[in-house]
Amino acid sequence: MRRADRLFQIIQILRRGGHRPLTADTIAVELETSKRTVYRDIATLIGQRVPIRGEAGMGYVLEAGFDLPPLMLTPDEIEAAVLGAQWVAGRGDPVLARAAEDLIAKIGVAVPERLRPYVMEPTTGTRPAYAMPPDRIDIAHVRSWIRAGRKIELHYSDEQGRESQRIVWPVTVGYLEAVRLLIAWCELRQDFRTFRTDRVRTATFLEERYPERPAALRARWQHTLTQA
Repeated sequence: MRRADRLFQIIQILRRGGHRPLTADTIAVELETSKRTVYRDIATLIGQRVPIRGEAGMGYVLEAGFDLPPLMLTPDEIEAAVLGAQWVAGRGDPVLARAAEDLIAKIGVAVPERLRPYVMEPTTGTRPAYAMPPDRIDIAHVRSWIRAGRKIELHYSDEQGRESQRIVWPVTVGYLEAVRLLIAWCELRQDFRTFRTDRVRTATFLEERYPERPAALRARWQHTLTQA
């Protein structure tokens, strides 16, 4: 690996690590180089005013606010982005599907000519999407209500055809191979519940906010998954 590429990769590794300090050993293993080389490279980056803090033996963190030009992408990063966008284009709701197609087109225009084949002629792909039942709720609207932390009133029909009225606190939208799901805290059941979007009869988007921060509610839901 060229030194310039290695310096770029160190920044990427630290960025991926977030606020968690990463030791030179950890970085060296990923780059398949020596710890001594990592120390030299980090000293070079600090000398170039890249805001890395930390020390040998304790680990290193890339401070918030530093960024690289967004389209300095490696071939593997391009293929990862295109593969993910292909999946969303085939299985996402209509708004996200269009956004995924636009993303692929924008990457193809923005990357250097030598990298364009990784976009236009990718070596990876996803299987054709199943014919999904249509959503009975506006998923783009749901996503905005999740970000806003607002409640939704659902008229819902379960697998046995039993209907119920629920007021829910939306947590996330799950995109599976054959269906889409709304995961939410249900006021009726006082617990997290999963609702298939094709089984929603009607939905009313309420202006009322639920009493938790969206991130806190999502973290609580994720914790229940680890306990299952």
